[in-house]
Amino acid sequence: MSPRPFHLAWFLSRGYGPKAWRHDWGGDASRWMMPDLFVDLARSMERACFDYLIIEDSCNVPYTYQGSHDTYLKYAAATPKLDPAVLVPYLAMATKHLGIVPTLSTSEYPPFLLARLVNSLDHVTEGRVGWNMVTGSNDGGAQNYGMERHHAHDDRYDRADEVAEIVTQLWESWEPDAVVLDREGAVFADGRKVHPIDYRGKFFSCRGPLNAPRSPQGRPVLCQAGGSPRGQRFAARWADTIITNAGSVEAMKSYRETVRRQAIADGRDPDRIKVLFLAYPIVDVSMEAARMRRDREVQDAAENLEMNLAMMSRMSGIDFSKFDPDEPLPELTTNGHQSSVAKYTGRTPRAIALGLATKSGIDYTGTVDHVAGMMAEIMQEVGGDGFLLFNGDFTRRYVAEITDGLVPELQRRGLVKKGYAHRSFRDNLMEF
Repeated sequence: MSPRPFHLAWFLSRGYGPKAWRHDWGGDASRWMMPDLFVDLARSMERACFDYLIIEDSCNVPYTYQGSHDTYLKYAAATPKLDPAVLVPYLAMATKHLGIVPTLSTSEYPPFLLARLVNSLDHVTEGRVGWNMVTGSNDGGAQNYGMERHHAHDDRYDRADEVAEIVTQLWESWEPDAVVLDREGAVFADGRKVHPIDYRGKFFSCRGPLNAPRSPQGRPVLCQAGGSPRGQRFAARWADTIITNAGSVEAMKSYRETVRRQAIADGRDPDRIKVLFLAYPIVDVSMEAARMRRDREVQDAAENLEMNLAMMSRMSGIDFSKFDPDEPLPELTTNGHQSSVAKYTGRTPRAIALGLATKSGIDYTGTVDHVAGMMAEIMQEVGGDGFLLFNGDFTRRYVAEITDGLVPELQRRGLVKKGYAHRSFRDNLMEF
């Protein structure tokens, strides 16, 4: 019996910003704002038949750690970043099939502007764009948009529900055959097939319709990272693909089953939601060589502890400089990333920071044969739907090791696809 194939995608961790600027093989760090590295990544991903590239984003210079932005700027940790929407056309021009998913926050974009931007990108890419639906979590970001602080965690998702309702209604406000293009009759579009949405909600209102036709996919692909219970409910309601981090096979399986149960409760087909799990593989010609590279990353994390403590602070909204790095943490509360902070209780800040060096709880380190075997066994146990590979400091060398080393081994085993069967991002994602 042939193994069930799974999907591959890539998470552009730390967004459209500097990569590997202080590491070997990092290239010319002064040109980090040029699209060249990311275009090379997209081309390599398409050669390896990845489903999509998701571009992380945040829009502030963090200052949570020690109440200062100095550490973040010292390490280029989560800052600077350019707008991900600007990168999309460059990636689209360099590829023909790859899905491209910018992150756009429901706390920062008015619904109509968001709907119009994503619709426009889907048109110009001929149906290859998605939207990563995030709510925002850092108060510094909220303050850049005139708020004193972010809304409470669950309230942000209530607002996000309304944004998603408006955006999807706007996308569908033009019927599929509204554009007539009748030259002789002088009719561009049939007004009877274009509809205001007249949305009135608790947080937003919108007349509509969108001032552009329905996009090639009808509805661009919706992506979400729902970790908390409220986030999982939001993801199960809206997402076509969910990205998540789980530290064990058991946690992966439990998360996927929870999402699928919630989707059924919402009247959705759970097979139309593709759950992809974060993975950071390090592959080399031998187990020893791969392990040495992993060990060097752990050593770098130990030598630059404040960088990872600062990243923990940004994600959580908690200043970890106030805790002894070698004392177990008490139970913490946050208005930020609750699913991450929930895992900190009883662990020391140093242990958590060093754990960040391996990027995920499961250690995907070894030869391509070893890592491919791990991924095959894990997906078989979890049941689906694939992996979301990432490396915040990736280089062209690393990309080649994955797309020209690991992926061909996965393809040889029949675990991932060798070509694109469809034209649109959505259809390729839903192929299996």
